[in-house]
Amino acid sequence: MTIHREGYPSIIITILFLALLNFTTHFFFAQYPIVLWLGYVLSAFLLIIILQFFRSPKRTVVINANNIIAPADGKVVVIEQVMENEYFKDKRLQISIFMSPLNVHINRFPISGIVKYVKYHPGLYLVAWHPKSSTENERTTLVVKHANGQEVLFRQIAGAMARRIVYYPMEEEKALQGNEFGFIKFGSRVDLFLPPAVKVKVNLQEKVRGAETVIATFE
Repeated sequence: MTIHREGYPSIIITILFLALLNFTTHFFFAQYPIVLWLGYVLSAFLLIIILQFFRSPKRTVVINANNIIAPADGKVVVIEQVMENEYFKDKRLQISIFMSPLNVHINRFPISGIVKYVKYHPGLYLVAWHPKSSTENERTTLVVKHANGQEVLFRQIAGAMARRIVYYPMEEEKALQGNEFGFIKFGSRVDLFLPPAVKVKVNLQEKVRGAETVIATFE
């Protein structure tokens, strides 16, 4: 287990804040041991929360050209046919994964191929499970073209707590299944828009693991 590089600024800010909090507590409440201990407990709790949020566990990626794997840890909250209006402009199978603040928030390529489209959209911060979050929240849309000619769109969506979406690939770069393509800070969601003919391998409310759980397979 390591700490993801995106977490370093937040961890430094947290440590500085906690140092100031404890200094202030000692300065004004040195004669009240219970207040000091409450400060210690609060400091430890906040630091543990931040550290666990930015954890970067090792994952075993089994590359399989026929599989579409989970781009993130979390729970499947949507499986339905929808109209995708940004890139495909036709009907696609949408599968959405909600990430709580307790999940690992690293995002990974669901398939290998060539990155054909990258677009960042500023927007709102509706709760990540809100139906309109996919089109109105801050988000980044990426499309990878598979060697079989089919394309998969995946969208990072900020939630009510998230205020920063990070994405790394550029158009025409190679994507390797299971490799990191981005990170979303705090509660958020990732939408997948798949060819309608894929065979779905997950169910609603099922918990999935990024880079390991098979979401669907190409037919």
